Amino acid sequence: MCRLFAITSETPLSPMVAMEAMDVMREGHDGSGVGLFLRDLSGPFEEMKDAPILSGIFSEAGIKRLDRHMMDLGFMTKYRISIKVPKVPPEGTPRRDLYLIRAYEYPEEWDILSQADKEDRLVQIRLELRRMGEAEEDMIVFSFWPDVIMIKEIGDPMTIARYLGFDRKELHARIIMAQGRQNTNYAINLYACHPFFLQGFASMTNGENTAFVPIREYLSSRGVQGYGGYQSDSEVFTHILHYTVRRLGLTVETYKHVITPLQDRTIEGHPDGAFLKQLKHSCRRLTIDGPNCVIGCLPDHTLFMVQDRKKLRPGVVGGKPGRWAFSSEICGLDAAIPDRDKSRDFQPMHLDTTIVAPDRQEIDICSQTAPLHQPR
Repeated sequence: MCRLFAITSETPLSPMVAMEAMDVMREGHDGSGVGLFLRDLSGPFEEMKDAPILSGIFSEAGIKRLDRHMMDLGFMTKYRISIKVPKVPPEGTPRRDLYLIRAYEYPEEWDILSQADKEDRLVQIRLELRRMGEAEEDMIVFSFWPDVIMIKEIGDPMTIARYLGFDRKELHARIIMAQGRQNTNYAINLYACHPFFLQGFASMTNGENTAFVPIREYLSSRGVQGYGGYQSDSEVFTHILHYTVRRLGLTVETYKHVITPLQDRTIEGHPDGAFLKQLKHSCRRLTIDGPNCVIGCLPDHTLFMVQDRKKLRPGVVGGKPGRWAFSSEICGLDAAIPDRDKSRDFQPMHLDTTIVAPDRQEIDICSQTAPLHQPR
């Protein structure tokens, strides 16, 4: 199993908060890798919320190719963090030339584009860069999106955090998602490392998606750029979320009905039974098979956790007004928010969607048996 941790806070936090939570859960991951997702950034990025930020790992040759490509597209560097590391990496971690986080000015000709066109073009550029990097093995690109930073690497989470300097103030953020992975493959591909991200939607999963193949085939047939890659069977959770909210215009609580629909006899007596029956039929190829615990983030900074029917992967939510955390284990919550009211911690069951809204004031719990759009 992997271990997951996410936190949303009114006050910007260091990624080390997540790494410390991951460290106390180390018995649940094998130290084979870490993925970090930062959003609602502070520090130097506070005043450039609309600037697209490129996150990735580059060789010296890759940086040169990146610079040429971005200049040809009309992008100019606005701010950057270049993480140069010691020549000798931790044991098991590949030697890298440069970890790059770079914010760009949009090309002038983008001023006339709609927001939707801008977002589609950002995805297109990220995919172009990924293909360039895979061809020459000189760049790994994790994200290209405003107000988002992603860092992934092979190795023990805390060791990597110290090695890359996660404690630097430029990386402070109000939303942090982190995964300590357990390698279930013979070779580790960083594109298989959670969290995953597409156009403002992010997710990470602890579990196994045994329905991966039909889900991948369905998503790949939708004609949506970005629905691809799939080095991990869990990446489809992000794309199903994107599809549910962006393409179908539904809510995060409906996402739960898409991936784990109610049984037919329960749908018959549901207040929204007619809609849910149609949704189950239309999206039947997006039904997952677990066990899976999923933590996700929406473009508006909502965080949520869901479980599938098997409920065989741990997950708990707790905190206090202004700061809430989602964790695979309670000890992760204890490390991050020790002064919370622990009696209010909540462990979602298979019918629950546990949500913390952007105001970060409370936990909402939506049951699949309740009318839609009515948290209890």
